[in-house]
Amino acid sequence: MFKIALPIALQSLLSFLVVVVDDIMVSFSPEGMFAQAAAAQVNSISALVTATLTGLVAGSGVLIAQYWGKKDLARIKQIFAVVLWICAGVALLVVAVLKLFPTSIVGIVIDRQDTQITGLALSYLGIVCLSYIPFAISAALVGMLRTMEVVRITLYIAVYALVSNISLNYILIFGKLGLPALGIQGAALATVLARLGEMILVLLYTFKGQKQIKIRPRDFLVINREIFRDFLFYGLPVGITDAQWALVGVLKVAIIGHLGGAFMAANNIATAMLNLGTLFTFGLAGGAAVVVGKAVGRGDYDTAREYSKTIQIMFFVVGLIMAGIVYLLRAPFTSLYGSSADPEVYALSLQIIAILAVTLIGTTYHASCFVGINRGAGDSRFVALVDMICGWLIVLPMTYLAAFVWKWPLPMVFLCTRIDQCFKWIIAFFRLRGDKWIKNVTRESPVA
Repeated sequence: MFKIALPIALQSLLSFLVVVVDDIMVSFSPEGMFAQAAAAQVNSISALVTATLTGLVAGSGVLIAQYWGKKDLARIKQIFAVVLWICAGVALLVVAVLKLFPTSIVGIVIDRQDTQITGLALSYLGIVCLSYIPFAISAALVGMLRTMEVVRITLYIAVYALVSNISLNYILIFGKLGLPALGIQGAALATVLARLGEMILVLLYTFKGQKQIKIRPRDFLVINREIFRDFLFYGLPVGITDAQWALVGVLKVAIIGHLGGAFMAANNIATAMLNLGTLFTFGLAGGAAVVVGKAVGRGDYDTAREYSKTIQIMFFVVGLIMAGIVYLLRAPFTSLYGSSADPEVYALSLQIIAILAVTLIGTTYHASCFVGINRGAGDSRFVALVDMICGWLIVLPMTYLAAFVWKWPLPMVFLCTRIDQCFKWIIAFFRLRGDKWIKNVTRESPVA
C-alpha cells in the first residue's frame, strides 16, 4: 500500500506547493486581495470540473483494481478506452458551456454587485477553462495506470508541475523576461501552458515509458459495450459522488461569495490548509483502494477484512497527526499571503483554520473508508448515497440558514460547511463492521 501511496502523497505535497505559491503570487499582484478572491471563487468551479473528471477515473479504479488482481489485461485496456473518451467528452462539454455563459456561471459564486471581483473572475475563467481538456486526458491515463501500481509517472508530473507552474506564474503574473505583467490573466495562462506540457509528458510515458501494460493508440478506438455497461453501474456512481460533492462545494463557496471579500480570501487560505492536512490522506486512500480491490478481485475476502481493520487504525493516527500540524501552522501559514495584511482576513483565517483542524480528524478516517476501502471493495453506491444525503440535506441547508437566516458569525458559518465531517466517520465505522461492503464486480469469462 505504501509503495502506491507514498508517490501519490509526494505528488500531493508538490501539487500543494504549486497551489499555495500560485495563490501567494496572485495575492501580491496589483489587484491584491481582489485578485486572490476572484481566483479562489473561479477555482471552486475548476474544482468541480476536476473532481468530476478524477471521480470518473476513480470509478474506473473500482473495476481495474479487481481485474488487476485477476491479471485480466484485455479487459483493463477496454476500461482505459471507455474512461478516456468519457473524460474527454465531459471536458469539451464543460468548456463549451463556460465559453457560452461565463457571466451567468460566475454570478453563482460571486455577488454581481461586487463588480471589481466579478470582472477579474471573468477574465481569469475565460482562459483557465481551456486547461480542462488536457487535464482530462492526463488525469484519465495517470489515474488508471496508478490503479495498476504504475506510480512513477505521478512523481514525474509532480516535479514538472512544481517547476513549470511556479516559473510560468512568476514570468506571466509579474511580467519578467521582457513580457508584459498580466496579473490574474497571467496566472490563468500559466495554468493552461503547464497542463498542455503535462499532457504531452503523460502521453509519452503511457505509450513509450511504462512496461506494466502494453497500450497502443488504436486500443482507444473501440468501445466494448459490456465494459461500458459495467462502468456505468459500478464506476459512474463514484464519478457522480465526487461531482455532486464538488457541486456542494461550489454552492458553499457561492454562499461565502455573498458574505464579503475578506471571508472569500480567508476561506481560500483555509482551503489551502485543508489541502496540507489531507496530503497523505488521499494518497493512502488510493493505495488502500488498490490493495483491497486486488484482494476482493481474487476472492480473498478474509485478507480484505484484515486490510480494512489495519487501514482504519492507520488513518485514525494519521488524522490526529495532520490535525495537529494544521493547527500549529495556522498563523505562520496565513502570514505568507499578501491579503493577511488586512487584520480582518488574518483574524478570520486563524479562527476558521482552527475549526478546520478539529474536523480534519473525522475527514481523514472516513476518507480511508469511503475513498479507499469501500470503493476498492466495490461498495461505491453506498458511498454515493451517504455523500448525497449529507451534502444536500444537511450541509447546504445548515450553511444557508446560518449565513442568511440566523446570521451567525462567519466562523460558525464555516463550521456549518464542514458539519458532516463531525459525524460521517461514525457511518463509515459501522458500515465496515459486517460484510455488505464486499462486492466482487469482475466478470469470470475471459475476453476473446
